[in-house]
Amino acid sequence: MLRIDRATYDAIVAHARKDHPDEACGVVAGPEGTERPERFIPMLNAARSPTFYEFDSADLLRLYREMDDRDEWPVVVYHSHTATEAYPSRTDVGYASGPAADPRTHYVLVSTRHHAERTGLAGDDVEFRSYRIVDGEVSEEEVEIVESYLFGHSPTTVVYD
Repeated sequence: MLRIDRATYDAIVAHARKDHPDEACGVVAGPEGTERPERFIPMLNAARSPTFYEFDSADLLRLYREMDDRDEWPVVVYHSHTATEAYPSRTDVGYASGPAADPRTHYVLVSTRHHAERTGLAGDDVEFRSYRIVDGEVSEEEVEIVESYLFGHSPTTVVYD
């Protein structure tokens, strides 16, 4: 399961909407040894394409060096699909199965196919889904949005990390 705080969820969705009709992409880093996505890092889609994304290799190298210096890892790698559902394409699976892939990473996809612009209407939610991709195998996982990592997801539940 991916547990993500509301502010990070909102930031990913806003980035996907802002970059539409091109795919948006980025990383949410977290402390090494945890599953907590804490630091939202929007990246530039170097391909500037509505059908695929590509991290700029120099930006990605800088990011990995920075995460290493901060004792972080990429808890979430996200991108958007602008015309299709939020499900990994063959290209997405290929990226996630490469030699540098970490099997702990959550791959989040946001579809903006029907929700490019916020309508302001109740229920205007984008399709936001998370997957684990290990050795080319795609497994969807539950997403839990919490208001804060310090408190649980309901008024009667407290989660102490």
